[in-house]
Amino acid sequence: MNRILYYHQQSHFSRKIRILLAEKNIECELREINLLDKPPEFINLSPIGKVPVFVDEDGTVIWDSTLIAEYLDETYPQPRFYPSDPRTRLECRKWEELADYLGDTIINSWILNLKNNFTFPGYRTRLEASINRLLPVFDQQLAKSNYLLGNETWTAADVAGLCSLGYYSLRLDEDWQLKYIHLREWFNKLHERDSVQSTVPQKS
Repeated sequence: MNRILYYHQQSHFSRKIRILLAEKNIECELREINLLDKPPEFINLSPIGKVPVFVDEDGTVIWDSTLIAEYLDETYPQPRFYPSDPRTRLECRKWEELADYLGDTIINSWILNLKNNFTFPGYRTRLEASINRLLPVFDQQLAKSNYLLGNETWTAADVAGLCSLGYYSLRLDEDWQLKYIHLREWFNKLHERDSVQSTVPQKS
């Protein structure tokens, strides 16, 4: 059977996997999912009902972008996006988790804007505070090196970070680039790669 990725083009978690597939030159059929009308085929594969979902040639089904990313790196190890050294790999996963948390927070902020819901001002304030707390953490790290784990090469942490920030630009605004110079330079440099440029989310 063919490899299949169930995805949505605006999903930053789906974008993580699309970038890895492209970088690893893994042929894969892309099936975009209407998140407002998910087909039974997709629900049967993914009990949590979220994209992305990856189906490998042998029928292995994986959901959750981090699980898929780790599986791809172990099964198709060239080029590697997770370090082999256990301690460095842990650092990579920590930064990836921070980036994914940033992405989740951005999603929740956007949903709150969609609903035009001002009945919970404390919740909105907490979301904004989380975003404003995380962005300087990434910026300070990138002031010291070209990538989140050093100067040598990008990792899954960088992929997750750029996808979350790309989603921020799509859903909220791009003003963060004016304030966080190192983050902006890193973000723009990574977007010179074909895998990143070809997966930029488009407004519908």
